[in-house]
Amino acid sequence: MYQTAAYGGVYQFFDGIFNAWGWDTFGAGGTAVMDAYTGATPLALGYQGGWEKVVATYSVSDMWWGFIPGSIGETSKPLIILGALFLIGTGIASWRIMVAGVFGVAFTGLLFNAWGMTPFMEVPWYYHFYMGSFLFAIVFMATDPVTASSTNRGKWIYGFFIGIVGMVIRVMNPAYPEGWMLAILLMNVFAPLIDHYILEGNMKRRARRAKAAAQ
Repeated sequence: MYQTAAYGGVYQFFDGIFNAWGWDTFGAGGTAVMDAYTGATPLALGYQGGWEKVVATYSVSDMWWGFIPGSIGETSKPLIILGALFLIGTGIASWRIMVAGVFGVAFTGLLFNAWGMTPFMEVPWYYHFYMGSFLFAIVFMATDPVTASSTNRGKWIYGFFIGIVGMVIRVMNPAYPEGWMLAILLMNVFAPLIDHYILEGNMKRRARRAKAAAQ
């Protein structure tokens, strides 16, 4: 009896809030579930029938603004870009990693377009920026200052290979809908090695210049 009365009080409390907004209620005869939607993601459709099947279900505008189901980050691309500009402007994130990632995706997408072995490989390379969560990953995940490369040249290499590895996973492995987190984690492992060789190269060049100046 106590438990039932307690739950009744909770229902009444939240019913009052929901009624004020004109929403469905928790009480008897009501439901707490609002509008729901499920369906194939653009990436799943791309695997099944290429770009034609994707646009038969979702418009380019839907994908651009994020009105699609899918992995985390498949939200409004313009808002993600605004977030990127904010992070760059405040010096929190590196624009080199972001731009290099875009180049990596474009490069790999062009290679897949030229290969064209499957319908998904034939998806125009520039639409890969619309379909999934690449922009979210390269802006908010890949630019973590602790795990990313710290040298400027290393950031270019680091971001470029994130774009390549993520695209290979996305297009070549239908069982794995997005490869960006895996690509970022993989490149996190190699980031110290990238910086090491870049610093070693810089020191050798400086040593050669110093030796030439002394002669």
